[in-house]
Amino acid sequence: MKNFFGSTTPQELIATYGSPLYAYNETILRQRCQEMKNLISYPHFTINYSTKANSNLELLKIIKDEGLNADAMSPGEIHVLLAAGFKPEQIFYISNNVSAEEMQYAIDRNIITSVDSLSQLELFGKINPGGKVAIRFNPGVGAGHHEKVVTGGKKTKFGVSPELIPDVKEILNQYNLKLIGINQHIGSLFMEGDPYIAGVKSLLSICENFTDLEFIDLGGGFGIPYHKQAAEERLNLPELGEKLNTVLTEWVEHYGKTITFKIEPGRYIAAECGILLGTVHAIKENYGKKYIGTDLGFNVLARPVMYDAHHDIEIYKHRTPHTSDEKETVMVVGNICESGDIIAKDRLLPCLAENDMIGVLDAGAYGYCMASNYNNRLRPAEILITNEGKAKLIRRRDTLEDLMRNF
Repeated sequence: MKNFFGSTTPQELIATYGSPLYAYNETILRQRCQEMKNLISYPHFTINYSTKANSNLELLKIIKDEGLNADAMSPGEIHVLLAAGFKPEQIFYISNNVSAEEMQYAIDRNIITSVDSLSQLELFGKINPGGKVAIRFNPGVGAGHHEKVVTGGKKTKFGVSPELIPDVKEILNQYNLKLIGINQHIGSLFMEGDPYIAGVKSLLSICENFTDLEFIDLGGGFGIPYHKQAAEERLNLPELGEKLNTVLTEWVEHYGKTITFKIEPGRYIAAECGILLGTVHAIKENYGKKYIGTDLGFNVLARPVMYDAHHDIEIYKHRTPHTSDEKETVMVVGNICESGDIIAKDRLLPCLAENDMIGVLDAGAYGYCMASNYNNRLRPAEILITNEGKAKLIRRRDTLEDLMRNF
């Protein structure tokens, strides 16, 4: 990716910080934050970065510096957000099937909590009677790149069905709870704006059943083009923003009260600022297929094995590349003892040799945060290419001692 590595190179980064390695670009991260902030002109509009996409402390500090708020899905994410400098009022805790202890953790820190079932609403009422609460509804509209990331519609665990609104009101009254917010999330990685607009309209119709709301969270899921090398077009943010602005402005006039609208992008903010670097260690053929063996097991990047996700790949030659433009179809695989440990399936790539390096593009979201020590592999370091083009270590690589620290 042009100019991504600033004044350094992938080879220098691997030599300094080891392989594999997550590298992030500060300039790209800040640009994506600014694009989301400028999505609509409606004045009462906030961006809540979805922390689950990438929770590195230094990246969170940059996101906060750009003026974004944040969503959290766990006490752990709340803890890291507070450490990054976010204030409790800048954090929205979107809980899912959590214990009373987890709810209490957010309540004790004056962080607004969203619940997504009647039973969780009742639990919240029992431990915090008279409190303020938000509810996640399922408006019946879903979208996403894979069935596992569609979080709205009729085949998902998330949200309260609109038909249960009378039951919601009964529980609110029973525990003297004040419903101040309603939220949704239809799914992840949509590249066309119309499903999102349809979900917004459906959610707004639900909101009309409640007269004293302070905010409505429209959800996230804004997609990025993972097929850049095939000239995939970007999500048309100006067009989506124009439609969204019209829908929200007209609805507020109808509702008769000033409302804050939130969105919760995660992938759109973080994905394109990250590249995962790895090294080719073995090349072989098995029954007519050529395998490029790397140190990028699915313990480092889980998206391909979980979602059959596509990531473009760049090649960084260990030695001066040949002038030949020859390419070949290969399987790029990792070092985990699983047949599904595949980074790229039947991919047409330049001819590779041992010790060449590869870059897995758009790996800044749902990359390191889903990494594990499976096979007792060590999780990689993370570095940041600053606006000045310099490399900065923002999380050290695991050591063998780290594998023993909890025993």
